Amino acid sequence: MDVQGIAAIGAGLAAIGAGIGIGRIGGSALEAMARQPELAGKIQTVMLIAAALVEGAALFGIVVAMLQG
Repeated sequence: MDVQGIAAIGAGLAAIGAGIGIGRIGGSALEAMARQPELAGKIQTVMLIAAALVEGAALFGIVVAMLQG
């Protein structure tokens, strides 16, 4: 397998990891909001910050993988 193929696999894995991470964050946040609706605003803020961090890490992984190709 050439370097471009390996880079594509790395980029795909980064995207899959981001999808799983954001899905878990969203699911957990909805569960927390259902348990304590009065904290929904704070939970949503923390959820968005965490999702942005996961997305940033995934984007960094994709960029690094593409630079290798």
